Amino acid sequence: MSKPAERSAARLAAVQALYQMDVSGKGVIDALAEFEAFWIGREVEGIEFKPSDTDFFRNILSGVVNNQRAIDQTIDKALAQGWPLTRIEAVLRAILRAGGYELMFRKDVPARVVITEYVDVAHGFYGEDEPGLVNAVLDSVAREVRVGELEKRAAGKR
Repeated sequence: MSKPAERSAARLAAVQALYQMDVSGKGVIDALAEFEAFWIGREVEGIEFKPSDTDFFRNILSGVVNNQRAIDQTIDKALAQGWPLTRIEAVLRAILRAGGYELMFRKDVPARVVITEYVDVAHGFYGEDEPGLVNAVLDSVAREVRVGELEKRAAGKR
C-alpha cells in the first residue's frame, strides 16, 4: 500500500477512534491500544480496515486529545452562529476535530490535502450535505490558521 493510502487509512481510523472515545468515554491510551490491536489491518464485522501509517494515526489521535480546546474553539468560529461543535453529531465532530488538528498543527501536510482527505472520509459516512459542511468548515479553518496558503496554490495553478 502506498504512503498516501496508508495516511488516508490512518485518518479514517483516527476519526473512528475519536468517535469511539466520544461515545464510550474511553481515554486515548485505551483507544490507541484497541485500534492497533483489533482494527487496523483487519476485517471486523465484514468491514476491512486497511493497513495504516500507525505513527500518523497515533499523532492525529493524541494531537486532537491534547489540543482539543484550541481545535474546538477554532472550529466553533467556522460553524454557523448558534451551532457550536458540541451540537454536531459525533462522527461529524470527530471528522472536523481530526481535520482541524491537521490544519492547525501539521503544517507539513498541505491544507488542500487535509480538506480533500476529510471530505472523502465524510463521504464514507454521509450523503451530500455533511461532506459539503466538512469542506466549508475546514476551508474556513485553513484560511484562519494558514493565511494565504489556499490562495497561493490557486494562483500557482492559473
